[in-house]
Amino acid sequence: MSRLLLVSNRLPMTVRVDERRHVAVTPSAGGLATGLARPHGEAEGLWIGWPGDVSRLSARQRAGLEKEFEQLRVVPVYLTAAEVHRYYEGFANGALWPLFHYLLDRIRLDRNDWLAYQKVNERFADIIASTARPDDRIWIHDYQLTLLPGLLRQRLPKAKIGFFLHIPFPSSEVFRILPERDAILRGLLGADLVGFHTFAYVRHFATSLLRILGVESDVDRVEHDGRQTRLGVFPMGVDAAAFAEMADASEGGRDMAALRRRADDQKVLLGIDRLDYTKGILQRLRALERLLERESAWRGRLRLIQVAVPSRTRVDAYQRFRREVDETIGRINGAFATADWVPIHYLYRSVPQKTVAGLYRNADIMLVTPLRDGMNLVAKEFVASRTDGDGVLILSEFAGAASDMGEAVIVNPYDIDGMAGAIRMALEMPEAERRSRMAPLRTRVIEHDVHHWVDDFLASLEKTPSDERGTAAVSNDAEIAAAEAKLRKAPCLIALLDYDGTLVPFAGIPGAATPDPKLIELLGRLAARPNTRVHVVSGRTRETLESWLGNLPIGLHAEHGLWSRAEPGKPWAAIREISSGWKRKVRPILEQFAAATPGSLVEEKSASIAWHYRMADTEFGSLQARELRLHLGELLQNLPVEVLRGEKVVEVRQHGVNKGEIVAGVIAEAESPYTLFAMGDDRTDEDLFAALPKGSYAIHVGPQPSSARLRLAGPPHARAFLEAILSPAL
Repeated sequence: MSRLLLVSNRLPMTVRVDERRHVAVTPSAGGLATGLARPHGEAEGLWIGWPGDVSRLSARQRAGLEKEFEQLRVVPVYLTAAEVHRYYEGFANGALWPLFHYLLDRIRLDRNDWLAYQKVNERFADIIASTARPDDRIWIHDYQLTLLPGLLRQRLPKAKIGFFLHIPFPSSEVFRILPERDAILRGLLGADLVGFHTFAYVRHFATSLLRILGVESDVDRVEHDGRQTRLGVFPMGVDAAAFAEMADASEGGRDMAALRRRADDQKVLLGIDRLDYTKGILQRLRALERLLERESAWRGRLRLIQVAVPSRTRVDAYQRFRREVDETIGRINGAFATADWVPIHYLYRSVPQKTVAGLYRNADIMLVTPLRDGMNLVAKEFVASRTDGDGVLILSEFAGAASDMGEAVIVNPYDIDGMAGAIRMALEMPEAERRSRMAPLRTRVIEHDVHHWVDDFLASLEKTPSDERGTAAVSNDAEIAAAEAKLRKAPCLIALLDYDGTLVPFAGIPGAATPDPKLIELLGRLAARPNTRVHVVSGRTRETLESWLGNLPIGLHAEHGLWSRAEPGKPWAAIREISSGWKRKVRPILEQFAAATPGSLVEEKSASIAWHYRMADTEFGSLQARELRLHLGELLQNLPVEVLRGEKVVEVRQHGVNKGEIVAGVIAEAESPYTLFAMGDDRTDEDLFAALPKGSYAIHVGPQPSSARLRLAGPPHARAFLEAILSPAL
């Protein structure tokens, strides 16, 4: 039976060692641990993560702990204190956390932190690979493990891998600041399904792929390295039923009742946050201060209960932030407090969940005002706890929750005056309006709880069929070596080779990809091999191929096989009659797009016209290419042409012209028995692969999807493959 392997930075329990070195394993509280408890418990599921610091344990205690872990079905990933400092506190929380939350002045970039982050992700990958069964599903969580999907894909090419990001994904302009941006994007693309809280985060991720890697997404999926990665929106929920139950009968309710008896005319405002600089605590405090300055009538009539849960207490930035919060609260209380009233009641500690539910249930106004937040489950916990149908939620527009909680009072936390006005509006809001806002919020939170989130993500991951997951980006060494050996021993060999992207890398300007001396020498040696025929099959023009490769004793096929010549000195011949009347309609359109897209150009051939945008701005070029394909699709639907999407090119060519057309003629001239292999890198080469006779070798070069069984990473690997064919037989 398929198991679910859950992977997160921390296990859903923590190992604690007291001064007497007594060991206790305590379960973690929180939305993730709660939501994943059921799937973890089903079908022999495992949870893989860091258990906490166990360096003080003896060997005997460690052995006992391992047995307990086995019973709990968790797999520990042990980290040293130095690794935690570098990987977790350094790169994950010193670089990724502030970057993803747009707080650029707090980013810490240190090469050693990055190296530790890589090392820890590698260790997770090794442990998972040694634990996983072939049919297991693997669900990886959050920003501490962004490299892990790609590392696992290398170790487990056929695995079904999901990844969910619990924090925002920033805009491409912000994400590009990170020096290691390429590695993180490639790591995430190792997953079959990458999930986000909101559509905005999906859009930012897709734009980053395009601008940084040059990889285009097609609505909800990305094709890369010969595979497909799906992108999905899965807004996380809370355990709504549990919060409702706790709120109706909790110690927090009794505490609040006592508070209200002491000051029954006071409105209670509530803030519950980790003490983190992204949560907007300072802005919230300043908004309250602004209200009290302007509205003296509210002095003595409201109280803010601010719960701040200690977080990352060893990190300097968090220590400084705590001091700033303490000073701000002290200043406000000092300015407005009286002998029997203090505006801010501050709790710097963890609070039991039952107490939290009671606070939610009895507060008049809930303040959730992060500067940026992936979702913010506090807002949903508050709504779930309001079984009375009353209360007002003030919610930052920069929280992911704002995308599906529009009935809240939405604020900009950077606008202190605006927040002060929103608090006043909430304080004065009539009961009927409060209830009309809360009712749809409660319906949505209850229907889309954390269990719905889990089921939705896993169902989407399960729908990813094995053929969509594809093969690894590069065939393994054994497969390549076996193909090289077969071709090396072939008595009669035919090679059909694409040019751009296969034998040479792409160039910004089409005319700049001239063959280097080493390539000329390699093709010459391949053609000189006994009983070997070499053919270059390219989209290039006759004139270009003749000038670059015309002196070699090889066959040349231009414009995707429309024109062919068997050997030097022989005339070029077309495989079919060329029509060009359609060009009068197409050429002005392509020229118009070239004029509107800096860095693009138009190339005309005898049976096609191409618009190249390799040197254009990546994002703008891609958008223009989509627009051009749509426009041409409508304009040319009744003409004898087709629109091709290539590597940074849109080409319109005459119907019936494709590389597969040359195969029959090449075979007819060959001596039998022969062995044939073809190499290519893009969609035009798929026609060539499809026309190959049984027993031939189709070899795809590069990251694009392909039907070819063998795959090579790029032009250097393609050349190395040809060199291997020429090496002496072992």
